[in-house]
Order: sequence, then structure tokens, then C-alpha cells
Amino acid sequence: MLALRLTRGSHPAVQLRRLLVAVASAGTGFLLLCTLGYAMGHPDSPAASALRLGWCATPLAATVYFAVAVARTDPATKPRPGLSAIGLGSGRLMAISATTTALACTLGSMLALLFFLHLRGDLTGMPFDGAAAEFLASDQPLPLPAALTLLALVPVIASVAVALVLRPRDIRPASEKGPARSYGRFGAYGRSGSRETFGTYGRFGARLRGGGRSETEDGTAEQPEPTPAPDPDPSRPPAPREAPRGLPWGIAVLAAGLAVEAYASRAKDGGGLSLPGGLADGPASVLVGWVLTAIGLALAGPGLTHLCGRLLQSVSPGALRLLAGRVLMEEATRIGRPLGVVCAVASGAFAMTALYDPNAPSFGPLTTLGGLLVTGCTVATLLTAALEAKHARADTTAALLRLGAPATMLRSAAALRAGALLALFLPLTLLVAELAALPLAGR
Repeated sequence: MLALRLTRGSHPAVQLRRLLVAVASAGTGFLLLCTLGYAMGHPDSPAASALRLGWCATPLAATVYFAVAVARTDPATKPRPGLSAIGLGSGRLMAISATTTALACTLGSMLALLFFLHLRGDLTGMPFDGAAAEFLASDQPLPLPAALTLLALVPVIASVAVALVLRPRDIRPASEKGPARSYGRFGAYGRSGSRETFGTYGRFGARLRGGGRSETEDGTAEQPEPTPAPDPDPSRPPAPREAPRGLPWGIAVLAAGLAVEAYASRAKDGGGLSLPGGLADGPASVLVGWVLTAIGLALAGPGLTHLCGRLLQSVSPGALRLLAGRVLMEEATRIGRPLGVVCAVASGAFAMTALYDPNAPSFGPLTTLGGLLVTGCTVATLLTAALEAKHARADTTAALLRLGAPATMLRSAAALRAGALLALFLPLTLLVAELAALPLAGR
């Protein structure tokens, strides 16, 4: 009930993002139902049905990835002061966010079921004169348990992924972890190490805040809390976060994927992999190489973004380049991984377009729907991550404006960041796409 109230009272922009999650879930659910219809209409070819179901894993992963990104930017489930007092801690907020994601995905799955039943003619007469009867199996009764099982994949996987990503984490050092200890009758040191006060002690301030010793009700003297040591150089700005450590692993996985594809190009047999649409066929190891390439780009994205920010600040930078580069280094993990996923999808789309045979049949409606789902979800995830980064540095932007920084400078820094990322990732995407299409180009 609380999740429904928070969903109903959210900002229109938040509602729009949840609606997009429902639309993506509806598209993925419709693809899964069409795969079920094809399997019902072609019982003598289970391998082809299993292959079609396997191709649905890519839209499913893109939908879940987008749902997790939307849940991370949901302001209704952000921890705020005072919520723990009414029982809404980080664990309860995580459960509310997972429930909200499950509701949005379930709505999309129900829409997909209604549309599928409408196309089959179970609700009304079959539209389009039965042109899509091959994927609908309209002459057979629909197995409802199988359909509901397929439709439950997106809500269940998305809600579990949101719960895992937003689960409460103990960020204290290992030396500070352990059960809370109680000191005196009216005070206890909490989990963060700060003293929590209750009763008369907290209401009237029995301990002096300016230092010195104070006595409790039982006559024991209390030591004042230690004051943290000041920074030896207060004028020095805080150092940015350390570079993401996934760049070497990403490069290694990317090189492994390209090596697998190069090895696959030497295979003599052409069977094993049937790409959707009018694309070339090839060995199944090509698919493994493409998957490794996509994972490598996703892993290397944060490191490349951090490197891009460092390059912006090199060779006598001015205030504009310093600001743009420092923001890229700070937001490398948040923006870099969705950007790497977008590059992986773009390189795969470019490679598949290069492999398209003009004499073969054109892309079918289901292939087009799957491509639109994957592309739309990854681009929407990148935009959502950029919006999350903007909200995360809202205090810094407000402080710069109070100090007199012109708004045009902030917009110029944003344009410079976008241009630097485009200059780095666009050639990389084209290069990976050419290398990915090379194994099947001569087949």
C-alpha cells in the first residue's frame, strides 16, 4: 500500500520513467509470448524455437538494466532524515523500490498479454487478416501456465536485481564494525561511532559541547568526544576519487572476444548460429565473441571515462577544462558503465548492418521490435544515469553559482564533457564494430 501511495504521489518525470519501464516490459513480454506461439505452431523444430527464446535474452537484459537505473534515480526511495524514526530505514526503502519496479513491470506484462490475445483473436476477431498467424498459433489453445511463466520473468528478475543493487551496505571500516556498546544510563555509541542521547541527557545537554569533562547521574566522569584532526592544508581542494579498476579487465575481455571472433572466422562449417533477419550465418563461437566484446566494453567504460577526464585536464588547463575534467573523473563509474553498454550495442548494430544481405528477406517485425527495445533501453539508461549524476552534483552547481560562476560556463563545461566522450568512444565503437563484423564478412 505504501508503494502504491509513493507511486501515485511522485513527480510527473518520475512517472514518465516508470511508464517507460512498463513499455519496455510490455515489449519484452510480447517477444516472449511470440516465441511461445512459434513453438506451439512448429512442434517439429524445437531447436529453432529454443534459438528464438535465446535471442529474447538480450531484450530481457536491457529491460532489467533500465529498470534498475530508474529505481536508482527514484527520489521517493532515497534515505532521508527522519524516515528511520517511523520504520522506513534503508532496508524498507529498498523493499518499496523493488515492489514499485515489480508493479511497473507487471503492468507491462499484462499489457503484452492483452495485446497478444487480441492479435490471436481470443478477445475479438483476428486483425490483419491473420498475417502473423505463424507466431500466434491461433488455431491452438494458449497454455496459460506457460504464458504466465514467461510473463513473470521480467517482473521477478527486475525486482530481484533492484533489491540486490539497492540493498543496505555497511560502509564503516572493518575496525569499527561490531555490536553497539552502551556507556552510562543515558547514552550509547551508535553504529557510526557518534553518541546518541536520550532522555534528560539529550534534552538538557548534560555534557558540555565546548570540551572538558562532565559527570553523569551515577557520578562517573565522561571524556569528551575526540575532535578530528584538521587538514594540514585546508586550502587544497579534495582529491577526486581513484580511477576505476575495471579498465585492464575490460581491455582483456575485449581482446579475448575479438580473438574468439578471429578464431571463429577460420572455422570451415557455416552452421551453428542463425542471426535474426537477413544476416549472415556463422559458427556459434561468433556469438560468444560478441558477448565477450560487449562485456569488455561495459567493464572498460568507467576507466575510459576517467581517462578522458584526466586528458581534459592535461597541458595547462583553464578553469573550464578543469571543471569538465574533474566532473568526468568524479562521475566515471556512474556514467561510464552505461556509456560502455551503449557503445557495445552500437557496435553490434553497426556490425549486423554491415552483414546485411540485400537479397535476403528484410527484417521482420519481431526483429525490429527487439532491436528497438535494446537500443531504446540502453540509451534511456544512459540518459537516466546522466540525470542521476546531475542531481548528485546539484549542491556543487549551486555553490558555483553563488560564488559568481556564469551559467554559460557550466553549459560550456557540459558540452565539453559530451564532446570529449564522443571523440573517445565514437572511434572505439567503429573500430570494434569493424573487427566484430570481420569474421562473417567473407562467409
